[in-house]
Amino acid sequence: MSPTAGSGRPTLLGVPYDASSSFLRGTALAPSHIRSALRAASSNRSTEDGRALDTLGWDDAGDLELPPGTEARSCIEAGVARLLATGGRPLVLGGDHSVTYPVVRAVARAAAPFTILHFDAHADLYDALDGDRYSHACPFARIMEEGLAARLVQVGVRTLTAHQREQAHRFGVEMLDMQAFAAGVRPALPGPVYVSLDLDVLDPAFAPGVSHWEPGGLSTRELLTMVQAIEGPIVGADLVEYNPLRDPTGLTAMVAAKLLKEMLAAMTRE
Repeated sequence: MSPTAGSGRPTLLGVPYDASSSFLRGTALAPSHIRSALRAASSNRSTEDGRALDTLGWDDAGDLELPPGTEARSCIEAGVARLLATGGRPLVLGGDHSVTYPVVRAVARAAAPFTILHFDAHADLYDALDGDRYSHACPFARIMEEGLAARLVQVGVRTLTAHQREQAHRFGVEMLDMQAFAAGVRPALPGPVYVSLDLDVLDPAFAPGVSHWEPGGLSTRELLTMVQAIEGPIVGADLVEYNPLRDPTGLTAMVAAKLLKEMLAAMTRE
């Protein structure tokens, strides 16, 4: 393990990219909406463990400026690498889930080996979707092919095709689907962890502002409890797939901001 694993100042980095979305666009708009919710006058800037958010020791590096096409991947990887090189620890605001692949490529050079804890309604293990190997439905296939993570632990999956089941077996994925979660199973996560949090892991009753509604998911409380329970150092994280175009009331933005606060709390816990 790199001596810097789990160290570095947590730093927000917006990645406004949704060109690899398979259904709807709109997630590229998410970073600014999440930041606005974080500053909302209707809530206070403290975490559930009683710490003031402004005292936790974190930064905001703004948004990456990205080209409109798939060449953005190399720009994302380079942007995260720069952040790491200057002592930051990335907490990425997507964007669609395809951004996780270039982010993890950069983090793996600085903090391998680590476990990926992936919260999602979908496994995102397709070899390709609609001919695109870099779709937001494919990032974890690319990550595991390249050996970028020691383990992949997925929580909340409830849409598993036969192909993705084969892929999960191929890559040795540890999958805690919603049936297992409902039965009380929880993952063991010793050692450094990278957290990838797709908001559609939540039941759409709690977070309707996502592109893919998939009923039967986690509650906001259940997800917060799991984030708060992470014991190993967090080497990086992403919060993806919030779509402001499907969130007219701003409810999901507030959910995202709440999760962001608790992720910052977990990343700065001694």
